[in-house]
Amino acid sequence: MQNELLYGKTLNELKEIVKQHNLPGFTAGQIADWLYKKRAESIDSMTNLSKKARQLLSENFETGVTLPSKVQESVDGTKKYLFPAHKHLFIEAAYIPEDNRKTLCISSQVGCKMGCLFCMTGKQGFQSQLTAGEILNQIRSIPESEELTNVVYMGMGEPLDNIEEVLKSLDILTSDWGYGWSPRRINVSTIGIVPAMRRFIEESEAHLAISLHTPFNEERQKLMPIEQVYSIEQVIETLREYDFGRQRRISFEYIMFEGINDTPAHVKGLTKILNGIRCRINLIKFHPIPDSPLRGTPHKTMQWFCDQLNNKGITTTIRRSRGEDIYAACGLLSTKALLNDDKPKDY
Repeated sequence: MQNELLYGKTLNELKEIVKQHNLPGFTAGQIADWLYKKRAESIDSMTNLSKKARQLLSENFETGVTLPSKVQESVDGTKKYLFPAHKHLFIEAAYIPEDNRKTLCISSQVGCKMGCLFCMTGKQGFQSQLTAGEILNQIRSIPESEELTNVVYMGMGEPLDNIEEVLKSLDILTSDWGYGWSPRRINVSTIGIVPAMRRFIEESEAHLAISLHTPFNEERQKLMPIEQVYSIEQVIETLREYDFGRQRRISFEYIMFEGINDTPAHVKGLTKILNGIRCRINLIKFHPIPDSPLRGTPHKTMQWFCDQLNNKGITTTIRRSRGEDIYAACGLLSTKALLNDDKPKDY
């Protein structure tokens, strides 16, 4: 039977462990310091714990840090890391260096149950939730870990469908006893699960990104089945209930599909539903996935769309596409690993 893992525990959880094992209360803070600041790889290396405490902890726990099993590097410097997960499954994290920013895009679930038409992860189906430790391990275990300036929860899975563990990971990432990051360095994406979105807004200070992709209900429902449960109007009206202040950012992710969501009507629709919300729209080139009828909008049309929205007073940018030569779109590399197929494909 595998020992319980310490990495990914909050300070309160560590206090409970210390209490259960009749160790001094301050030991919890020492363990947190070793796990998250000193990056200890073993309990034995926690040298300011008593020998008795280390022995007792080692009998029941281990740190729980796991190195990536594979890495691919793009010609543009992007790296895609593959991590082992539950029952011979895999998750992905993408490292994206750009100018003064070094961003890691991390996963929150193994697979995904949301079934978005454009997403390769959704084609895997839902496999498992990641624990806070497994989420943070993606940050901790890459060689560039200490160089990172930003983290985005935009990899495999729907973060707010795993709200408890995502909030725990954010607590560890931003607390003084944890990694001590500013929440302004973190962006969490969601397709719009309204109850969990409320919890995230109220219990975290990290930025929020909404997967939008079209302002029209019927069209969005075809792309994203969640529209049948929580409409985009519900999502946006929920956002209007909160004062995000000047520092906390709301953005809308908008993957562009040729002939589907890139018309003048969509510019007008976006202008209408986002009226009065201080936000940014990120236009994203579609990474083709196997067996998909969707095609990406040409860059010239994307630039026109971007200009139209900016002219309407909505701050809009085109996100630079990265890592296409290494299956950087979410789910491509892990699906490839699941199939145990290393033969190149023209994706």
